[in-house]
Amino acid sequence: MSVTLSEMPATFSLPVRQRLFGWGEWIAFWLIVGVVLIATPICALAVPSSSPLFLSAYALTLIGKIMCYALVALSLDLVWGYCGILSLGHGLFFALGGYAMGMYLMRSIGLDGVYHSPLPDFMVFLDWKALPWFWQGTEHFAYALLLIILVPGLVAWLFGFFTFRSRVKGVYLSIITQAMTFAAMLLFYRNETGFGGNNGFTDFKRILGLPIAAPGTRVSLFLLTFLVLAGSFVLCRFLVKSKLGRVVTAIRDTESRLMFLGYNPLGYKLFAWTLSAILCGVAGALYVPQVGIINPSEMSPTNSIEMAIWVAVGGRGTLLGPIIGAFLVNGAKSFLTVSLAEYWLFFLGAIFVIVPIYLPNGVIGLLRRWK
Repeated sequence: MSVTLSEMPATFSLPVRQRLFGWGEWIAFWLIVGVVLIATPICALAVPSSSPLFLSAYALTLIGKIMCYALVALSLDLVWGYCGILSLGHGLFFALGGYAMGMYLMRSIGLDGVYHSPLPDFMVFLDWKALPWFWQGTEHFAYALLLIILVPGLVAWLFGFFTFRSRVKGVYLSIITQAMTFAAMLLFYRNETGFGGNNGFTDFKRILGLPIAAPGTRVSLFLLTFLVLAGSFVLCRFLVKSKLGRVVTAIRDTESRLMFLGYNPLGYKLFAWTLSAILCGVAGALYVPQVGIINPSEMSPTNSIEMAIWVAVGGRGTLLGPIIGAFLVNGAKSFLTVSLAEYWLFFLGAIFVIVPIYLPNGVIGLLRRWK
C-alpha cells in the first residue's frame, strides 16, 4: 500500500521566531528612554540646586558609573548566562577599554599638564624623552574608538580561540581567566610599560575639546552611557532570540549533543566571548571620563568576582536581571562604604552565601515567582 506525500502527517515544522519585545515591553522601554533623555538635562542644568529634583555632579557621576557596571554585567551575562562560560577575567577587558580612552584623554591635556610638556606628566616624571610607539595616533578620537573596540576584542579572540579549541571549560576556564587578568594587572603596575604604573591615568582636562568637568559635558557623558546601555540591551536581546542565540544556549545546556548534531561550538563560543569583551571594553571607555581615573586596580581579581556577583544577584540568563543586580549591589556598596564602611565586606560575604541558596535565579527569578 503506497502513501502519497500529501497524506503523511506533518510532524516537523520550523520554530517560530520569538518576538524581541511584547507591545507592553516596547512601550515601557521607550517611555524609560524618553524620560531619562528629557528629565536628566532639566534636573542637572535647569533645576536650582536647592530643589529636591536637582541632580548634582556627584549623583551624575555615581549613576553614570553604575550604568557602566550594568553594561559590564550585561556583557558577562551573554557568556555566562547564555553560553555557560563563567569568566572571572572581564575586569581585564573593562580596563583595556578604559586605558584606550585614558590614552586619548591624556594626549588631550596638551601643554596644560604640570610640566607643560606635550608628553603626559608621568612620562616627564620618569624622564621619558619620546612617546612609545603604541601611543602614536592616540591624540585622535577616532583612533581611540578603534582601540577601544579592537584591543579587548583581539585579546578576547586570541584567548578564546586557543582555550575553546582545547576544550577547556568549567572551573578550569574560570581559573585561567582570573590568572590572565592577574598577570595583566602585574604588568600594568610596572612603570616601564608606559601606562602610568601604580597611579595610572588621571587629571584629565577635556574631551573632544570640551572641558571634561563642565556640567554640560557630564550630562552628555551620562546620556551617552545610558543610550549605549539601552542599545546594548536591545542588541543582546536580539541575539539571544535569534537562531544564533538558540545554538549558544544549547552549548550551555548540552554541548556534546550539539556536536553530535553537526554543529561546531568553537565559532559560536568565540562570537559570544568576543562580543562580550567588546561591550565590556566600551563600558570601561565610558567609565574613565566620568570617574576621572584608570589604574591597574581595575584588573584586580576581586573586581572580576564582583562582576559575577552582579549577574548572580540579578539573575543570569535574563539580560535585565544583571542590570538590576549591578544597580542593587553597587548602590548598597556606595551606601555602606560611606555610612558603615566596616560592614561592606560582611555584606559581600553574605551575598555569596544567600544568593546560591535562597536566590538561585536572582532577583528576576524572585519577581517571577511572586507573579
